[in-house]
Amino acid sequence: MSSEPGYVLWFTGPPGAGKTTLAERLKVILNEKGSRVEILDGDEIRKGLSKDLGFSKEDREKHNERVIFVAKLLSRNGVVTLVPLISPYREVRQKARSEIPNFIEIYVRCPLDVLIKRDPKGLYKKALAGEITNLTGLQDPYEEPLSPEITLDTNKQTVDESVNTILEYLKFRGYYKG
Repeated sequence: MSSEPGYVLWFTGPPGAGKTTLAERLKVILNEKGSRVEILDGDEIRKGLSKDLGFSKEDREKHNERVIFVAKLLSRNGVVTLVPLISPYREVRQKARSEIPNFIEIYVRCPLDVLIKRDPKGLYKKALAGEITNLTGLQDPYEEPLSPEITLDTNKQTVDESVNTILEYLKFRGYYKG
């Protein structure tokens, strides 16, 4: 078992940018090196801890606050916590940063036209057809991070290149030996 400290990698970005894909790939690598790792995926949390919430601004904020609380608990107990969560509001991400020691914000950036082409869950198609009225980044605002520790352009980098960028940063911070 690794003696590394717990930390939180908070992946933020619009739907379809690659947040969960990156977190899942990173989890495998970190587990192989002996780290205890948990993923707090927004969609999964909504099925359990936040099943009572919708997608209004207030409900999104409440959902994010719940994730912040769980991430803080896990990380203070030495768990590497990966949070692939749209988290569209800077204020909520700042709250996470202020409450969670060893917080690392990762902006998973991708242009809208690429997101619409990717559309792994069919959300953009539904939104453009009027079946969804509050898709973040299309009909609802997404506030880009002002100074994330890491910015990944997933339309230009492969998953492996993006993961390597994260691992290099973790080495620099002393969280990962490689």
